[in-house]
This record gives sequence, structure tokens and C-alpha cells, in this order.
Amino acid sequence: MRQHVERRLAAILAADVAGYSSLMAADEEGTLSSLKAHRSAISDPKIREHHGRIFKTTGDGLLVEFPSVVDAVRCALAIQRGMAVRNERTNPDKRIEFRIGINIGDVIEDAGDVFGDGVNVAARLEGIAARGGICISRQVLDLIEGKVKITCRELGRQNLKNIARPIEVYGVDVQDGGSLADRVLSRSDLKQEVRYCSAPDGVRLAYAKVGSGPPLVRSAHWLGHLEYDWELPIARYRLLDLAKAFTLVRYDARGNGLSDWDVGEISFDAWVSDMETVVDAAGLDRFPLLGLSQGCAVSIAYAAKHPDRVSCLILYGGFAVGHNRRPNITEADRERWTAMRTLMKLGWGSDDPTFRQMFTSQMMPTATREQADAFNELQRLSASPDCAVRYLETVGGFDVRHLLPLVKAPTLVMHVRDDIRIPITLGREIAAGIPNARFVALPGKNHIMLEQDPGVAQSSSELKSFVAASS
Repeated sequence: MRQHVERRLAAILAADVAGYSSLMAADEEGTLSSLKAHRSAISDPKIREHHGRIFKTTGDGLLVEFPSVVDAVRCALAIQRGMAVRNERTNPDKRIEFRIGINIGDVIEDAGDVFGDGVNVAARLEGIAARGGICISRQVLDLIEGKVKITCRELGRQNLKNIARPIEVYGVDVQDGGSLADRVLSRSDLKQEVRYCSAPDGVRLAYAKVGSGPPLVRSAHWLGHLEYDWELPIARYRLLDLAKAFTLVRYDARGNGLSDWDVGEISFDAWVSDMETVVDAAGLDRFPLLGLSQGCAVSIAYAAKHPDRVSCLILYGGFAVGHNRRPNITEADRERWTAMRTLMKLGWGSDDPTFRQMFTSQMMPTATREQADAFNELQRLSASPDCAVRYLETVGGFDVRHLLPLVKAPTLVMHVRDDIRIPITLGREIAAGIPNARFVALPGKNHIMLEQDPGVAQSSSELKSFVAASS
């Protein structure tokens, strides 16, 4: 006879310390001392105050059960706000910063420990939360609505590790002043509207409009995020520059950001189709199209297929053929890419940024420590390890050289002279293949231009002048 198992509904809070391994490697005794002090002063008292019970601890983390999801969220907010105050005078390299995930679900208790899907999902939500941040599931949001005054931002349906179904995830604004993206935009009298549309195969795509000028569509590229991009210093300045001159329309490609992560197909054809879906959903007829990096090939395909809709084409840092299709690739190159793909799959989502730093160091070799850390974190938050690997494989197979002569729109190609990620010869190849394309070489070394780079002002001026002349 099967033994009866007692189940109950519980709210689970999972917390850990962001970058704990690095902190311990730098200063074991100091890190342990700081963590104990923070727990004694902030987290443990707040958990007791909100009727929580710690049922498991690890070196840097803990799992807490609450009878009320309202209490769980209020506790998380109190902890994160208290930690923000305590960290104000601490060197950023030594800060103890918690990440928190909250879920509600069926659980089973055994000898004081708690098991079940509710616990597993909470632990995965904690893993994708930002430093000092809180992620909650849709079920949690539904239950606290009208009971806890918070601002949330939708982070999309995410395919969490070892969780069978996609989970709708929301980021909680810890400071209750609107998201950082909202605060950045409000200072410029701008507001971003995030909307959703469905691709032909049912994948949900997120797109956004910001600004009030003539439309400009920006392609999706590598691993972006409609919300987090505004929080990234290396991206914010460029987005603001475009939004002040145009109604900027941008979107997250399938598999990352706010678009669906759990997708059956990630391919070049799917990305071109997704651009068609977003442009139609945004109600655009004729518009300038800006392609960045891998988005250049997608933009070229769209422009060749829809010559009546693209008023002009601007391509920055692009390539017509991916690394796996280039004629001069060696066996050693293939082995390196295979090794990189394996390392990405194993460590992309970890706190240790080593695996993501491979790309960061190529994309922005002159970045400051702060800029590199911010980009590493954005990549972690924007896609799962599986999707990041599938992106790398798909981009490696690009080849749009046969489409270059079919582009009819006036085209401006810009490329940084000493780009080590995408050599300038690949940009020149695009310009040579598109009839009457104009090519501009920009000073600098970074594939992703940073605010301090010498080519920033020139690229902005060239883009705006070209769009105006092509209107």
C-alpha cells in the first residue's frame, strides 16, 4: 500500500549571493564575515518578521518557506532595500549582493526539509535574477496584485533549467520608482511601449517603440533585452541618441530577451520571418532599417525581399558570411569553435563570467571593468545556455553573399577599422556587393562601440544625415 504523502501550498523564497565564488577567491575570511553580518542584521530578522522559516542553507544561499506569498514578497523587498543601504559605502568589488527568486506551489515536507516543484522553480528564478534583484513567477504576481504595492516588468516566458514547462517571469522594481529603464527614459521625456506579436510558428516576439520622430527599425542582434538594454551604460547612450531623433522600433529575437526562449527553431530564415512579423505588427509601411552585427545579414535579406518597404539600409559591424562558411577557415579554427560551443553550454549561465568574457573581450577589448561586467551580466540574463549555443551555431552558418546585388535601397555600411570580432574586410565585402553602397570606416577597436570611443559621434552623424538624404 502506497504511503500517504502530506502536501501543502507554500510560497518559497530562494536567495544566494551573486558572484560568491569570486568574492571567496579574493578574500575568504572577509567575505564570510560580511555575509554573517548581513544575515544577522538584515535577512534573518526580516524572515522572522514576515513569518518565514529557513529550511535549507548552503554556503551562500538559503531556502525559505512562507505560509503567505504576500509575506514572501514583502520580506524580499525589505531584504533587498536594506542591503542596498548597507552596500552604499562598500567597494563594488566587495559587496554582498543577494539575488532572490519567489514562487508558489505544491510542496512536500520530509524531516524539516521541503521538496517539490514550487521549490525548484524558485531556485531557478533566483538564478536569473539580477544582482540585488527579485524575480517572481506569474502565479506570484497574480496572488499579490492589489495587496503589495510594487512595479514589475515582464521578462517573458523563460525555459528554466530542468523545469519541464516555460515559466512567465517578472522582475520586481526593488526601489519602487519604476524600472531603471523607465527612470532613464523619463529624464529625456521618453516612454517605451513593449508589445507582443506571434510568429507564424506561434513563437511570441516582444517589440518596443520609443520616441516620436519618423520610424527607424533596428534589427535584433546577439543577445539583447528590450528592458535591460536601457540599464546597460554601453547601450543606453546609443538608444537615447536614436530615440531622440526617431520613433525607434526594436525587438528581441526568438530565444532571448522578452521573446520566447523555449522555441523549436532558431535559424536564419526564422529570424528574417520574425523581422517581417514585427514590422507588420508595428504597422510600418516604409522605413529606414538599421542592421547591427549579425542583424546586418537578416536586414540584407529583408531589404532584398521587400524593396518597396525599406527606404534606406544602414549596416554597422556586419558580415555577409558566417565563420563556418568562410573559405579561409582552418581545421584549427573549427576546433576552437567546437571547444567554445562546449564551454558555453557548460558555463554560460553561471555566476563566473569566464565563458561570457570570451565574447566580451572580443566585442569590446578597450572596455573598462565596469563596462565589461555589465555586458557579461546582460548576456547571462538575456538567454539560456542552450539558446546562446544555438545562436552561435546559426550565426556561423550565415551566407547572404548572393543577396547583396538584389538590395535596391540606398545603403550605408559602417565598420570600425580595428574591429577584432568582425574584421573590417567583411564590412568592405558587403559594401562592394551592394550596388552603389557607401562605405565609412570609423576609428576605434570595439565591435560594440562604447560611449568614449572616437567613432561614436561620427557614426551618429553619418546615420542621421544618410536617413535624411534618403527620405
